[in-house]
Amino acid sequence: MNTDVLGAPYTAETIPLPDDHEGEVVATLVRRPAGEPTRRAVIHVHGFADYFFQTEYAEWWNARGYDFYAVDLPKYGRSMLPHQTPNYTTDLEGYFPVLDEVWRRVRAEHDEVVVTGHSTGGLTTPLWADARRPDGLIGMFLNSPWFDLQGPAVMRTVVSPVVKRLGRLQPMRAIPRSVSGFYTRSLHRDHEGEWDFNLLWKPVESFTVYAGWLRAVRVAQARLHAGLAVPCPVLVLSSGASGHPRQMDATVHGTDIVLDVPQIRQWATAVGPHVTYVAIDGALHDVVLSRPDVRARAYAELDRWLTAYVE
Repeated sequence: MNTDVLGAPYTAETIPLPDDHEGEVVATLVRRPAGEPTRRAVIHVHGFADYFFQTEYAEWWNARGYDFYAVDLPKYGRSMLPHQTPNYTTDLEGYFPVLDEVWRRVRAEHDEVVVTGHSTGGLTTPLWADARRPDGLIGMFLNSPWFDLQGPAVMRTVVSPVVKRLGRLQPMRAIPRSVSGFYTRSLHRDHEGEWDFNLLWKPVESFTVYAGWLRAVRVAQARLHAGLAVPCPVLVLSSGASGHPRQMDATVHGTDIVLDVPQIRQWATAVGPHVTYVAIDGALHDVVLSRPDVRARAYAELDRWLTAYVE
């Protein structure tokens, strides 16, 4: 275990995994311990074109008495190797063994664990928890989870069968899309944000989306839509609205310009029997990276939920 790129007290541990068709595969487990010994922990899972860098978020959990862990999944961030296709997978369930190993390591030192996930991580984690029913899971926080494909319902109905067929027959076929770069620019301190992160690991122009990856997402979303039974209290936070800006303006800094908020709201209760949903007006796609006053309200909601249902 070595000092992480974020600096002390963050440490990073490389977890070797079985090779895949591209060769060597690893995951990375980042840890920030709480100030005092504790038997409580948090495990965080990032989204697409993302990795863990949200230090304020980790420190918030530390202040509540939780050791904080974040996993950079295979082919993301710290775990991305030169020979690999960035962020690529053909099955989100392929991450389950990674989460199993992370859970084993964290659970060995902690009695109670909260799992948190953002965007695609917010889709993967409830599927994993539903399948594994891990002992010691006391809560789940989903930050703008990707519960459905963006766009009108009729478009999703038409597109999904095509995506699934193309993803099965030509998984490495690139899916054409236009990326404005507004979202990452709204976050990074070298543009119009306040955060510092590696633009090679979370680039302004995102990463290429492939048919096999998009098929994996649609299959996972269909499983969610059929209904899960995550066996713990769940909190889902999102922005109060989605935005579709054509230039860098107030919309970029006060709405979710990545996902459709009504879809998050619609499918939140599909996660399990005990779900709390809260919309945070003015929030960004990653709610905890919003402007200071907005994320203060998000943390207040997270605190209220923890007090009421988890602790």
